Amino acid sequence: MPRPRTHDETLRLKLLDRAGELLSRDGPAALSLRRLAADAGTSTTAVYSLFGGKPELVNAVYLEGFRRFGARLRGIERTGDPVEDFVRLGLAYRTSALADPHLYSIMFTKAVPGFEPAAEATQVAQDSLAPLVDTVRTAIAAGAFKPVAPEVIAVSAWGIVHGLVSLELAGNLPPDFDVAASYEAALRAHAAGWRA
Repeated sequence: MPRPRTHDETLRLKLLDRAGELLSRDGPAALSLRRLAADAGTSTTAVYSLFGGKPELVNAVYLEGFRRFGARLRGIERTGDPVEDFVRLGLAYRTSALADPHLYSIMFTKAVPGFEPAAEATQVAQDSLAPLVDTVRTAIAAGAFKPVAPEVIAVSAWGIVHGLVSLELAGNLPPDFDVAASYEAALRAHAAGWRA
């Protein structure tokens, strides 16, 4: 009697990563459940069992991207200096994008036309930036940053890191550009601009 296949966490993550790769590299037309299952060495039954269908799979890819991203931001060791922590969070943003570029494009672009994340996924996405907003609040309360709405500082920082990372991932930076050093310098200059 054949042994039943297990649809475990390892398979789930393998399918999510492969789905993200297909979507980010080849676009939504490339993502068929049959192709995904074949690429992952499993059956379409496993895909349906784990996700339900293609819309739920895309939502799961989006959700997994933000789960990983949020975990990396929450995992930043605090220094006791909120301005330094602000810079470290920006560096963690880049680290996360480089670790999972196939998920990054799903998280921050309309890679799948018409896709709208489910309520849980939307909440996880919003919550993933909480460490940044909390750090900005701490910096304002400590008198290190100007007393403006924390979201203004957080969103402006997000815009800078997102823009630089997007240029990097797309290969649109100058050939001799020192990405890591320039990225950190931009973060530090941005933080300095908000100094009280």
